[in-house]
Amino acid sequence: MVIQIPSPSPPPFPPPHAFRNLSSKHTYAAAAAAGFPSSPRRRPALHSLGLFCQLSDHQTTPQVEIPSRTSRINRSFLSVSETCSDDELWAAACLRVRTFYDFNQQTFGIEDHKRYLAEREFEALKERVAGKRKGFRKVSCINATLPTSSVLNVSDDLCAACKFSQNGEDRVVVGTLDLNQCISLPDEITGMKPKGIGADFARAYISNVCVAKELHRNGLGYELIAESKRVAEDWGISDLYVHVAVDNEAAKNLYIKSGFTLESDEPAWQARFLDRPRRLLLWTALPISYQL
Repeated sequence: MVIQIPSPSPPPFPPPHAFRNLSSKHTYAAAAAAGFPSSPRRRPALHSLGLFCQLSDHQTTPQVEIPSRTSRINRSFLSVSETCSDDELWAAACLRVRTFYDFNQQTFGIEDHKRYLAEREFEALKERVAGKRKGFRKVSCINATLPTSSVLNVSDDLCAACKFSQNGEDRVVVGTLDLNQCISLPDEITGMKPKGIGADFARAYISNVCVAKELHRNGLGYELIAESKRVAEDWGISDLYVHVAVDNEAAKNLYIKSGFTLESDEPAWQARFLDRPRRLLLWTALPISYQL
């Protein structure tokens, strides 16, 4: 009888564009330093109750881990608003990296790799919010935050990674998204509303939606979407869009309950070319009475 012993599985390679800003000769050296194999492997799509999102200009992958139970928050301490400081932007960037990447904590140098990813997202986020990204008229980072004292009993790691100071108080970013006033998002299908000459910038997209996994099922996603709608109305946006992976039922349910409906879906060939799950494009209309 022959007994086959399976070979150990290699550590997962990072998302396809995770090292896009590195020069080509350093790309796989950086991957090796982070504990990844020397060449990329295709892997099956990951599933999560976390909301689909995309960090700046590179593809991301939600974590597989879903906590068996989550902590309830005191909503009287919750604040959902636009980011007002670089310190808060950094905390939001750290939450995105923490949420959308699946790390092997035993890998040598993994903390340095996490910081590298957070720094890339922070710089890209600052650029977009400052209006320096071509094709974007306005970008706002909207965060859900709680006082550190309210999160300490939930997760020390969340407090350490995503803490910032505001008016002398230490707070933690527990949810975040971007609101983008633009014609389209890179590598994404484009919305068709509104129509007509000069109407392109009356369209906006929600992206980079995430909530700390320890605080799922607290309605934080709904609060973030609701605030993004209020900000979009103030900008004079009439049509709001969001992209979602076709197999992400939790995110689709959130957006549908928030008033979004299906407008179109991504061609299968494009999803294969970009090595990711196929996207749906959801749309909702906004009142225009607040147009400036």
